[in-house]
Formats: sequence, structure tokens, C-alpha cells
Amino acid sequence: MSEQSKIDENAGFVKKMMMNLGEDTSREGLVKTPQRVAKSLKFLTSGYDEKLEDIINGAVFEEAGDEMVVVQGVELYSLCEHHMLPFFGQASVAYIPNGKIIGLSKVARITDMFARRLQVQERLTQQIAHAMQDVLDPLGVAVIVEAKHFCMMMRGVQKQNSFATTSCMLGAFKEDAKTRAEFMNLVSRRR
Repeated sequence: MSEQSKIDENAGFVKKMMMNLGEDTSREGLVKTPQRVAKSLKFLTSGYDEKLEDIINGAVFEEAGDEMVVVQGVELYSLCEHHMLPFFGQASVAYIPNGKIIGLSKVARITDMFARRLQVQERLTQQIAHAMQDVLDPLGVAVIVEAKHFCMMMRGVQKQNSFATTSCMLGAFKEDAKTRAEFMNLVSRRR
């Protein structure tokens, strides 16, 4: 099935859902909404179409350094898999090189690849960390994700100021308290 056929089929589902909600889908402001929603969902879940190797695209470089590399404030936008409502926040990603480094923009691209899927924050955090581990085989990887969830803000408990923090520590970050503490100190400075 072509991409346009998938979008058209999904637009049909959206139109049916809107009608079931009681909307008049022939109303001027809603006529193109099913197509817009279908295209929007295609973009918001585009991570399913991406492969880690394609994102990295050879941007791994030999480097002798073994000091911590931290990329902070990586914005992320995702859809929770339970209600398909957005959650958004930031990731802080660190690694300790073991002879290889990665282009810094690739950290953001890896984050986007996994965020642009139906997700739970816990899995997203793990996926980012394990992708970094797979690509670089570093001495350690640490990822912290902080996010606000519309499924908690707009419905359910309706708590506007709540946010969730998840972490994944691998290698030196898990095994060495000093390394983990250095990372936590660096990340907390930005807040």
C-alpha cells in the first residue's frame, strides 16, 4: 500500500471518528481535518520508518578521549501509547567514549527517532540509552528524560504541574557512584 493510500485510509478513520463524536464533517473548518490529522499522525509516528544506521550515517569518529560527553536540553515530543495524547520534555544524554565519539546532532536525531512512535517515557529512555550503547560501545551511557504528559494534564487526574523523570544508566554510570554523581551534578546545573 502506498504512503498516500495509507494517509487516505487513516483520514477515512478520522472522519468516521469525528462523525461518531457528533461533528458535522462537512462544516467548512472540518472538511480537510481528516487529511490534516492523518498527515500529522504520519509525521508524529515517523520514527517507525527510521533506522538507527541511517540516522548515524557514518558520523562515528575515532577519538582517544575518555571524558564524559553530555548533551542536555534535547527537546522531545511524543504520543503516549495509552491515550495517543502528547507528552513533551527534554532529554539529557551522556556517554564516556571508548575510542569513538558521535556527531552531537545524532544524539538529538536518535532521541527523535524513538520519540516519534507511540511510546511510554520509560521505554523511550531505555531505547535512547541502548541505541547509544549499540552505536558507540562506550564505557557508559546515561539518559534522563523529564516530560509533561497531557494524559495527566487534560484528562484523568488533571494535574497541570506534574512531570515525570526517568533514567537509564549503563556501564560506568551504573557501576561507579562518582561517575553517576558527576553526571547528575552537570545535569542539575542547567535546571
